Amino acid sequence: MTAAVLYGKEDVKIEKVPIPRVGDGEVLVKVEVALTDGTDLKVFQRGYHARMIIPPALFGHELAGIVEEVGPNVKKFKRGMRVVALNSAPCGKCFYCSKHQENLCEDLLFNNGAYAEYIRIPRRIVESNMLEIPAGVSFEAAAMTEPLACVLRGLHETGAEVGDTIAVIGGGPIGLSFIQVARLSGCNVIAVVKRDEQVEAAVKFGAHDVVQITNVDDPIQKVKMLTPDYRGPDVVIEAVGRPQGWQWAVDMVRKGGTVNFFGGCATGTKVELDTNLLHYSEITLKATFHHTPETVRKAFKLITEKKIKSTDYITGEEPLSRLQYVLHSMLNRSGDIKTAIIPGH
Repeated sequence: MTAAVLYGKEDVKIEKVPIPRVGDGEVLVKVEVALTDGTDLKVFQRGYHARMIIPPALFGHELAGIVEEVGPNVKKFKRGMRVVALNSAPCGKCFYCSKHQENLCEDLLFNNGAYAEYIRIPRRIVESNMLEIPAGVSFEAAAMTEPLACVLRGLHETGAEVGDTIAVIGGGPIGLSFIQVARLSGCNVIAVVKRDEQVEAAVKFGAHDVVQITNVDDPIQKVKMLTPDYRGPDVVIEAVGRPQGWQWAVDMVRKGGTVNFFGGCATGTKVELDTNLLHYSEITLKATFHHTPETVRKAFKLITEKKIKSTDYITGEEPLSRLQYVLHSMLNRSGDIKTAIIPGH
């Protein structure tokens, strides 16, 4: 089969590799669509991901497809079923799983290889994080389950309430998802973005106000000016993964507010924060990572109910052979919001 193999920093090759063999409880899925996203872009830039992927390795993690083959003892799925398979599954037995923090599982199993004609789904994912796609839901829509599940968990962890003002720093796919989900949750949303096209996208996805950082002298003060009594947002979500964004988020939020450092910075990154401000303003700092089986199902429900539409996010389509070009376009900030990679083309 044809597949993308990550070898290191900005080094992805499209190669012929063996079709995976399935074992007990496993499933082979013919990939109909794989989606680009910010995590894959970071992995491409850095050449690895400390938790998810160490090269050389098959690459990509957002996918939907058709069951091609089932291994022994697979009971819920049959050949020909349309499915979305998540990129991880917890053990369900460790301390963190018992605390409903499955994303922090001591033995969290990751699975990569979405940018390929076929992908093997390990038994644990088959049993806990693979779902049948209902009729009327496209492969593209179903493939968005993984990133949306992460966003839903991130928003939930902030404790945001109806009527709260939320500032979202970042206008990429994840930032836009936060804007849309926060708006659906009844919050007032301020988007903090950089580029012209992100301004338009932020409005389309539901932002009430947009601050373009290249057009203002002080983005922090500009955001505060858009909140009641200039006190700052109730919640600030950093969805870029840059030290400056983390610092802005803390300086921007109101007294007693919550900051979610959702965007992961590069390994070894240090950020300086004003301890006086944190202490005397009672600011809550949170960071959320990944998803849980519960948020996966909540995300899938939003998608199947058509409350989140893939056509809002997936603005381009390319064959697998063009993956390297697509990733470089994303690096240059000249690509689509999300691109559907079609392995069979």
